Amino acid sequence: MTRGNDDVRMRGFAKRHTVSEAIAWLDSQLRPLPVEDVPLHLAAGRVLSNPVVSDLDVPGFDRATMDGYAVVAGSTEGASSYNRLPLTVVGDSMPGRPFEGSVGVGEAVRIMTGAPIPAGADSVLAAEWVEIEKTEGKTLNSINAIADVSPGKNIGRSGEDIRRGTTILDAGRVLRPQDLGVLSSIGKAVVSVVRRPRVRLVITGNELLPAGSPPSGFQITDANGPMLAALIERDGGDVVFPGLVRDNPDMILKALQTEADVIIVSGGSSVGIEDVAPTLLAQHGELAVHGIAMRPSSPTGLGRIGDRIVFLLPGNPVSSLCAYDFFAGRGIRALGGRSKEWPYRKLTGRLNRKISSPIGRLDYARVKLENGLVEPLAVAGASLLSSTTRADGFVIVGDDSEGFAAGADVDVWLYG
Repeated sequence: MTRGNDDVRMRGFAKRHTVSEAIAWLDSQLRPLPVEDVPLHLAAGRVLSNPVVSDLDVPGFDRATMDGYAVVAGSTEGASSYNRLPLTVVGDSMPGRPFEGSVGVGEAVRIMTGAPIPAGADSVLAAEWVEIEKTEGKTLNSINAIADVSPGKNIGRSGEDIRRGTTILDAGRVLRPQDLGVLSSIGKAVVSVVRRPRVRLVITGNELLPAGSPPSGFQITDANGPMLAALIERDGGDVVFPGLVRDNPDMILKALQTEADVIIVSGGSSVGIEDVAPTLLAQHGELAVHGIAMRPSSPTGLGRIGDRIVFLLPGNPVSSLCAYDFFAGRGIRALGGRSKEWPYRKLTGRLNRKISSPIGRLDYARVKLENGLVEPLAVAGASLLSSTTRADGFVIVGDDSEGFAAGADVDVWLYG
């Protein structure tokens, strides 16, 4: 625990927490947010709060799966192109407009795909297995079957898609577009989902220009804002980012006290004279973790102010990305009902040269996949954001390891 008077500016960290210690504190603070109801058309990408059980069958009636003629299967027995069997057409069944009568032996009802199977019929003779008798100036009332069908052929049964009482979607599912289609098919107009975390993004630095501005003089353009906002949205958070914040204690404190579920501060988290965010958090809330044995992202801090979880991320872009992935992203996903784990695919590859790391520190090494091998790009260089665009992913060297030798098989977490 870091106390309010533990000001590390210009003195450095007396102790660094392990990544495991930081994650343990974070996980102890995390509970899914309350449930809210949203219209079906706004539910894509949201996290389902409760299982969905269907209270009806889909489809609700037997229907044709092909265009053709609804018949009694026995009426076609033995039919072939050499043994045409005549059938009398007694009506039509169309989607939404069924045939009201009944089909008897030797009779047929013209039917379209999706239309209800009329009473008496037990199969659908496909249109290509029918020879139509054309009579000048007369309504079609006779066809010839030139193939036979078995009972049940070309019929979709009631409930074959969804049975009444079936759980169709489980709680915790991130809803996909096809899930919305299924929900609509059972008549769900409103869906109960976990509320999305509201995340106040605080980008600090007197040297920063707004994102997209050309760098000028000794000022640099904000890269962390667009990157972090995109990561927050990926992880299901609602971003609140009214603009850059100066390295001013009053302005930073005001931002820390914004009404939100999560506060992410990027910049001002280290031990420089203008790095006031940790001190403010310790004075006005709780600075539970500050300084972590990892590279990059060592100056990361975690804490609370009021009912808000606060993440203090370094200003160097790669450090900010790494700290977000390890801590802030995990918190946002958990609050929103998602899995805490990384949303990255993992593969195993062979290193083409070694990665060195000291015992007691976790390292985040950016790597590229080249000719079936894993090529380390950098472990250091926290300000070189372009290294992450050149990289295909990253390898984690645990704090109990001295690294990996050339030729070792390693787990690679893929950015894309």
